[in-house]
Amino acid sequence: MDATSQSLSGGFPDAVYNSQAVFRVLMDCMARPGTTGMIDPEVTPPAPLGAAAGALLLTLCDHDTPIWLTPGLAKSELPAWISFHSGAPLTREKTEARFAVAETRVMVPSFSHFALGSQDYPDRSTTIVIEVEALEGGPVLQLTGPGIRDEARIAPKGLPEMFLRQWTDNRALFPRGVDVILTLGRQILALPRTCKITELEG
Repeated sequence: MDATSQSLSGGFPDAVYNSQAVFRVLMDCMARPGTTGMIDPEVTPPAPLGAAAGALLLTLCDHDTPIWLTPGLAKSELPAWISFHSGAPLTREKTEARFAVAETRVMVPSFSHFALGSQDYPDRSTTIVIEVEALEGGPVLQLTGPGIRDEARIAPKGLPEMFLRQWTDNRALFPRGVDVILTLGRQILALPRTCKITELEG
């Protein structure tokens, strides 16, 4: 498949119905941090981006939502795919991005470099989509906070270096701060800024 064909294909078969289905899964995961959701609609973004991350972009982004991509993604066929299927513009300025996307095994910039919202408009912050190597097998993390009864435990592998320190600083900014969505293949796991994350000693 040539570059043009790749950018024109792989979107939602039924944009309205599929985006509504993805949005429901995401809202459920945001309301219950630590819960893994499955993206059902068929979507095939250009490599190296996975299906869940691509589906989130098509669901959440339009011409009013600038997206920041890591250098590797920016050099792929993904920008053309995003433009064709959602009309969302790309930005090199992290503070302008409503969404940021990082593929696996790349360095993710400090969360503080992105839009953090304001006291009056905390929703004007960046949501960061991070693809991980696995949702199991990594350090065990304890989640507490709104939407979690007692605690939840996750063990993603391939989180950015210094993730926990950055997350602690991010949570201290509440109601400001970024939200993070982890993706793997067709799976998503949401970490809203309200969530407290602590690494458990093995």
